[in-house]
Amino acid sequence: MAKATQDYTKMMKDMMGTFPVDTSAMQEAFKTQASFADRMSKVVLEAAEKSTEISASWTKATIGKLGVVTNVKEDPADYTKAMTDFASAQAEMSAESMASFAEIAKKVQMETVELMLAAGKNFGDDATNAVKKATDDMTAAAKKAAVK
Repeated sequence: MAKATQDYTKMMKDMMGTFPVDTSAMQEAFKTQASFADRMSKVVLEAAEKSTEISASWTKATIGKLGVVTNVKEDPADYTKAMTDFASAQAEMSAESMASFAEIAKKVQMETVELMLAAGKNFGDDATNAVKKATDDMTAAAKKAAVK
């Protein structure tokens, strides 16, 4: 009895050839994700820059006000007044700085929600297109295989 050896490489190649793989869907998904990451990075970096500016300004103003507190005074009551003035100014600066930080956080939150909604829509569209194309390709391949 002669045993015929099958060429599994040719068989696998023929089988895989009947089910074409389209990488354009993956490329579109990658582009969508890269675009989202780019826009999100810009939001984060802008917020970090503005937060740093607020912190630096607050620190500079605090150090400037401390100079008045550390000056030598003639009357001991002047030390109390200087500390009271510093505490009052610090409370005001703190409130202003916190309000500025809150505005930055609010803006970041709004931009993030907008980006997430847009990304969800884009990812949904990409997935729908990929599934439709895969279904069409598989249907065509099945019809082609059935004709043979």
